[in-house]
Amino acid sequence: MKIEKISSRVLLCCVILIVVCFGAFMTIGYDNPVGDTNQPLLTDVIMWLMYVLVAATAALTVWSVVRSAQSSKGNDPAATTGVPGGKITMFTAGLTIVSLVIGWVLGLGEADFTASDGTVTTGGWVTVVDVFCVSMGVLFVAAAIAVVVSMTGIMTKSASK
Repeated sequence: MKIEKISSRVLLCCVILIVVCFGAFMTIGYDNPVGDTNQPLLTDVIMWLMYVLVAATAALTVWSVVRSAQSSKGNDPAATTGVPGGKITMFTAGLTIVSLVIGWVLGLGEADFTASDGTVTTGGWVTVVDVFCVSMGVLFVAAAIAVVVSMTGIMTKSASK
């Protein structure tokens, strides 16, 4: 089976699993008031789903990088496909680092956060959340731009000239 077919099936399974979990989260047991807040019954399911997806993504990313490095020893992928993969990889890594630094700088000096149930989160953990929120926003915008650029074919046209 081709890698593209496997990839599309895995993506489809992940999307179906996510839609089912979030659908259940939004519809099952959502009307159980706890004090002044409304706590869905399946919050733990969503949290564990996210933990598993993040761990699986990290493992697959490491596997993909190692496999790609092993398979392209001495070959320039841009010469055969017209896509400058090395430049894209370096830009993505650099943008990730820059977005993490920007999030960290913006989150410096955060005060402790006290939830409605009295749980206190230190300012350091609030800064960590800020780092990930800012970096997700920056990388989401970059991914949207990359999809538009990819759909137009600008990169392959400019590389093949």
